[in-house]
Amino acid sequence: MAQTRTAAIGTHEISLECTRSTLRLGRVLLYLAVILLAAGFFAPFFWTITTSLKSPDEVFVFPPQVFPKQIRFSNYPEVFARVPFGLFYRNTILVTILATLGTVLSTTLVAFGFARRRFPLRNQLFFLLLSTMMLPGEVTLIPQFLLFKSFGWLDTLYPLIVPSYLGIGAFNIFLMRQFFMTIPMDFDEAAMLDGASSLRILFVVLLPLIQPALITISILSFLGHWNDFFTPLIYLNTTEKMTLSVGLRWFQTSFAYSGGDVGEPKEQLLMAASLMTALPCVILFFVAQRYFVQGVVMSGIKA
Repeated sequence: MAQTRTAAIGTHEISLECTRSTLRLGRVLLYLAVILLAAGFFAPFFWTITTSLKSPDEVFVFPPQVFPKQIRFSNYPEVFARVPFGLFYRNTILVTILATLGTVLSTTLVAFGFARRRFPLRNQLFFLLLSTMMLPGEVTLIPQFLLFKSFGWLDTLYPLIVPSYLGIGAFNIFLMRQFFMTIPMDFDEAAMLDGASSLRILFVVLLPLIQPALITISILSFLGHWNDFFTPLIYLNTTEKMTLSVGLRWFQTSFAYSGGDVGEPKEQLLMAASLMTALPCVILFFVAQRYFVQGVVMSGIKA
């Protein structure tokens, strides 16, 4: 009996060791796959960095040269000398900050009404709002253009900013509403007994409890407006009003008009300009990625 028990224990230990070995092997393979995928996704960004530091003679050499023979940090200030890149940056920062503030404010107010107030046809109106997510932007492009033209807003920054204050982001409203619904109504009722108004309940009681949602919407809005190309392309005409996305395209197509020869390589300057354009988005990702993931995950806790 003792020998049988000893043999059973030995077999169990061997089985556990085999299981641990299998788990370790699987973890190693998983990490290896993640590292390979990360390297593949990072390769274009790495090539952009190295190209932005090359001289014009090294851009089109064959076979391709990964690292520059001599690092040229002068490519970055040269971008500002060739095009009004600082003006593009200023316009983009202005549009992004104002539009993000408008998106967060309007989204919060609309989502608060759908989540915390009872009124006729509330659910039907909310479903109607969600249905606008299936409406392509091309459908409303011409009516919006004619509307802004009648306002005299063409070649101004108003079409890029004002719509954000009208609660047009259905997904952002849905995300914020889901967060509001995770908070018990007891908070509202207690504040109402103390004489608090609806706006005071929203801004004093509820907003501190939904910071992940606010940060998530702010990130999505910031990235959307910072990288927006189509809207500025439609409404902006002069160089002084251009944002970074349109300014990069203008720099690419009008290099000869910005102080360069027609046959002169410009890719190293375009890479430098692209890196400076993407830098705020990269910094924002590393700073706020934890809040972004938390906001997206927690939004589905309660329907």
